[in-house]
Amino acid sequence: MAVKAAKISVYAWEGTDSKGARITGELSGQNPALIKAKLRKQGINPGKVRKKTPSLLSLGKRIKAQDIALFTRQMATMMKAGVPLLQSFDIIGEGFDNPAMRTLVDEVKQDVAAGNSFAAALRKKPRYFDELYCNLVDAGEQAGALDTLLERVATYKEKSESLKSKIKKAMTYPLMVVFVAIIVTGILLVKVVPQFQSVFQGFGAELPAFTVMVIGLSRFMQDGWWMMLGVTIVALFAIRHALRTSQAFRDRMDTGLLKLPLVGTLMYKSAVARFARTLSTTFAAGVPLVEALESVAGATGNIVFKRAVQRIRQDVSTGMQLNFAMRTSGIFPNMAIQMTAIGEESGTLDGMLDKVAGFYEDDVDHMVDNLTSLMEPFIMVVLGVIVGGLVVAMYLPIFQLGSAI
Repeated sequence: MAVKAAKISVYAWEGTDSKGARITGELSGQNPALIKAKLRKQGINPGKVRKKTPSLLSLGKRIKAQDIALFTRQMATMMKAGVPLLQSFDIIGEGFDNPAMRTLVDEVKQDVAAGNSFAAALRKKPRYFDELYCNLVDAGEQAGALDTLLERVATYKEKSESLKSKIKKAMTYPLMVVFVAIIVTGILLVKVVPQFQSVFQGFGAELPAFTVMVIGLSRFMQDGWWMMLGVTIVALFAIRHALRTSQAFRDRMDTGLLKLPLVGTLMYKSAVARFARTLSTTFAAGVPLVEALESVAGATGNIVFKRAVQRIRQDVSTGMQLNFAMRTSGIFPNMAIQMTAIGEESGTLDGMLDKVAGFYEDDVDHMVDNLTSLMEPFIMVVLGVIVGGLVVAMYLPIFQLGSAI
């Protein structure tokens, strides 16, 4: 029966150095006795050692993709510097403020210390290290070039997360503004319009059609706001559940996103960039092209591109050149196809694909900036029309009354 590894905690310590000067710090370990033993090895006379209580902000903090990218970059730096693998885990783990990330690094270290390879230890954590990541690390260990492969993986993860953050930035800003607009409109209809309605009742005159429509909308909001809120919440939960459980729903979402104006172009170019970046990284690592395409298919982030790459893989496995297979798929831009053809002819496929990835990543960056710049005046106009329309609807009867007098 396997022995369960002791829980790793963070300890704050106090002690004195060889000159008697008081020093403090933090170390990760299984118990205070081991922490004191570590300190003595470093020439420090330990004093108080107490378990550090996580702050409220760190409690429940999840491991993000950015944490994995930072871990990879730091591991690559340590390997380049010639630091032993196990010692690298200790140094990197203590540098994370996130307790969950410290635990993850220590668990990987324990597996490696038990005799497993680095890639095998990572494969036990599929939630954080996908098959592509593990395969590249495995290739680096097999070739004796773990430092080089980790550096490539780190660059790949950093570029991928940067691309994802740009897409989120482009999508989040307008959605947040629309949400605020809905809240403001709801407050005006529920709280402000009824005040004007009570004033209009004393006029004894027929109200303009626009004002009557706004008052009717206000009454509906007052009577049925809870129903609208309930329907909205249920719809959001239903969509979230469908995205998690239904592959068919996710496929329809991916296909639909590519057809949207502006957003569709953004998603298309980001998928091309991910395809080129992933294939460049795997091919440069020495992974055979057919096997590399298998990993690339799942990394494109869109079902349309995933199916296209799977067809390309089948064509390449029968002897067709990659650029011809890409052209046959009918989904890749001519620039990417031509650069791939040049790379295949010159034997620099990984370098050319890296240039393609860089080009489309920069293109996505510019599109996000331009989209944000265009959305700001458009959103201001929409907000102005909504709020201004409500104000005009409320003051229109007053203006008509003034003109009648």
